[in-house]
Amino acid sequence: MQQVLSWLLGLPDAASIDAVAAPRLAAPWVADRSGPFWIFLGVAAAVLLAIAFYSLGQRKGSLPARLGLAAFRAVLLALLLVTLAEPVLQLVLTSESSPLLYVLFDGTESMDLRDELTAEAQSRLAAAVPPPSGDEPRSRLEWVQASLRTGEGDNWLARLEQKGYRVEPYLFEGNSTSQLRKLQRTSDRGDELSPDHIAEQLTNTGQVTALGAMLDDAAAQANRNLAGVIVVSDFQHNSGAAPLGLEERRQAAPALRVAAPIHTVGVGALQAIDLAIDLQTNPKMKRAERTTLFVKLRQTGLEGQDVNVRVVGRRLSGGQGSGVRGQESGVTVDEIVVGDKNGRLEGPVQQVEFPYTPEEAGRFEFIAEALPLSGESVEQNNRSSREMNIIDDYLRLMYVAYEPDWEWRFIKEVFHRDKLVGMEGFRTYLASSDPRVRESNVLFLPTLTPARSEFFANDVVFLGDVPGGMLGDRFCEMVKQFVGVFGGGLVVISGPRFGPGELAGSPLEEMLPVLVERGSKLRDSAEFRLTLTPQAELYPFMTLGDDEAENNRAWSLLGRLPWYQPVRGLHEQAETLAAHPSDTVLDGRTPQPLIAIRKYGNGEVVYLAMNETWRLRRMYGEKYYRRFWSQLIHRLGMSHALGAEKRFVVRTDRRQYRAEETATLTVEAFDENFEPLGGDDSPLTSLSATLTLPDGPGGESTRPINVPLLRPGVYEARIPLYAAGEYAVRVEDPITDNASEVRFESTNVSAERRRAIRDAALQEELARATGGRSYDLATVSGLPDNLTAEPIVETLTRNHPLWSTPIWFIALMTLMLGEWWLRKMARLA
Repeated sequence: MQQVLSWLLGLPDAASIDAVAAPRLAAPWVADRSGPFWIFLGVAAAVLLAIAFYSLGQRKGSLPARLGLAAFRAVLLALLLVTLAEPVLQLVLTSESSPLLYVLFDGTESMDLRDELTAEAQSRLAAAVPPPSGDEPRSRLEWVQASLRTGEGDNWLARLEQKGYRVEPYLFEGNSTSQLRKLQRTSDRGDELSPDHIAEQLTNTGQVTALGAMLDDAAAQANRNLAGVIVVSDFQHNSGAAPLGLEERRQAAPALRVAAPIHTVGVGALQAIDLAIDLQTNPKMKRAERTTLFVKLRQTGLEGQDVNVRVVGRRLSGGQGSGVRGQESGVTVDEIVVGDKNGRLEGPVQQVEFPYTPEEAGRFEFIAEALPLSGESVEQNNRSSREMNIIDDYLRLMYVAYEPDWEWRFIKEVFHRDKLVGMEGFRTYLASSDPRVRESNVLFLPTLTPARSEFFANDVVFLGDVPGGMLGDRFCEMVKQFVGVFGGGLVVISGPRFGPGELAGSPLEEMLPVLVERGSKLRDSAEFRLTLTPQAELYPFMTLGDDEAENNRAWSLLGRLPWYQPVRGLHEQAETLAAHPSDTVLDGRTPQPLIAIRKYGNGEVVYLAMNETWRLRRMYGEKYYRRFWSQLIHRLGMSHALGAEKRFVVRTDRRQYRAEETATLTVEAFDENFEPLGGDDSPLTSLSATLTLPDGPGGESTRPINVPLLRPGVYEARIPLYAAGEYAVRVEDPITDNASEVRFESTNVSAERRRAIRDAALQEELARATGGRSYDLATVSGLPDNLTAEPIVETLTRNHPLWSTPIWFIALMTLMLGEWWLRKMARLA
């Protein structure tokens, strides 16, 4: 009876109807108080019309028969009138639906690897998956396809569907990140799951494995019926956000945003003969100061073998000097040998140190290489490189404030003692200072708007608590160009006297990570403790300790803050790194940002809602205060060309390409006054450059190229890469006649082939952290037995349109056909 009623009401998925409220009319024309009157009037008119039609218009038949027909016609007309009023029935329903399982298959190039499996691994797989017919080992993808083509009784995917799950298959692939592509469940028009058809759709063309992005995509597509996710992969994560994030802030990890257990099915060998190298450098390097380069060696199956590790450097741009001599072609440069060491591999991971004292300044690439060892399955990971800016003098910081405060004083002291800034690198403009002091004291800037060549030589600009009227349009426009075009950094530090509202309506407003409004006042009604957001872990300057406990202890030194400057909202492109524990912006949901960051053009802007970070000096002196500001300045100042080098920057869109791809070369070029080349005052339509490209085994050739003008200040060329090897482009600066070089590599081997083994640790941790289980192709047949498919039961209240249900249609058709049949029986025309 319950099923019949559910069908009649058009609710086939309803397990039960728990309550029914009185029907109501939803059409707008009956929504006001006079609506029922018009319905009553219409029904009465329909009754009278039907009676009149059969009593006056029809003379045949007996009177009782005609009155019965009039009743049929009256009810039919009344029902049609009520249909126009859109009757709605309010129901309390309990519905049941099948639990949903996402099955995500790895579609990247690493699935094309053919593992040399041990005898034990082969026997385990053969017991679950039919072995290959020939002698050639299967690729990882072929093993997955074979597991999907097993008999119906042994097919783990088909058994999941038989247990009551709704299986939705996806493939994750992509060139720069991993995106989900939905696969067809079956090859025909039906909906019955076909594992064999799913196997036919699997490919391995993806260029990277971005598990974090893939799980974010899965979380975005998930609905309330999602009962679990099954990931079939080798788990060689090599791009984008980590799927689990950091341990201490795991609640924001992509894997947990799925909000369902993740069951992992590992594919690929657990052991292989391989050596991998990782080069680690000090983030800060200065000419003539000793530093250490660290080379980390990871090996499997090579215990006790001798290895040779060599570290070299080469200039990418900067001034000329000893040790970097142009060859006759003037294109290539000599290598700087940092060190060459022999050693013996002992243990899975070991570290080799290379002391190094830079003799020159500029942008360099350091490369660590190890000679291939016998039996290695992958040789591309025997090489690792890092780009570094080695500075000759100092970073240039400009601090703009109205008057000195505690933050200004302590920041000045910190950077005066910083070897990358020093006494000469920190300059300040204080509006309240005596003009004679600004002219005579080298610490002070005499004007807020110096010559463009001097202003754009800065690396980071601080904007303290200032009144809006103090900042002229010229200063604001230069700051916008400094950050947006030249990649400089801007730090906005709010103070209690003026606040960020002073920037409302100025050209700087559009650069801020926050939305400000003029006239806003600081909030000091209650003390509070700053709260770090999950995004803070992605920014090193927010990590003050070596572990979670120390980091929390360091930030607690701020104590209970007495005030902050509120804002109207957060910019859509910004991220909040620290927030107020309870106050929100105008939307009532977003916490008030206390530290926020956003990308603006080529640079970044950091916002602080208070000038109270000097409290980090409590108990520990400058330890944590210095760490915060030094790491922040390194991010903003060392991530782009330094000083006057910002005037002529050569770069490519990537450092590594695949053969047959195209590299995009971009040159940002300005004159001595930092005005764009190629503009009205400098009609230079192209730049001269020399391209060095591989030419046969171990050889190279050069040819001149032109880099055409894209827009004033920007020149761009596209370089097709027909062969694998190393490329270099040396572009001549028409202002100084010097040249800047950029190097990049084209390879036949993608990042997917740099590791020969499955990442079993990530696979198992991903399952453990989300409440799932870990399997491989030999044990995945047990997955359906470990899952219990419980129907998804929901109780909901629904306003159900009664006029569109089967029972309403049946009533109308019954009345129409009933009247027609009675007319035939009464022999009425």
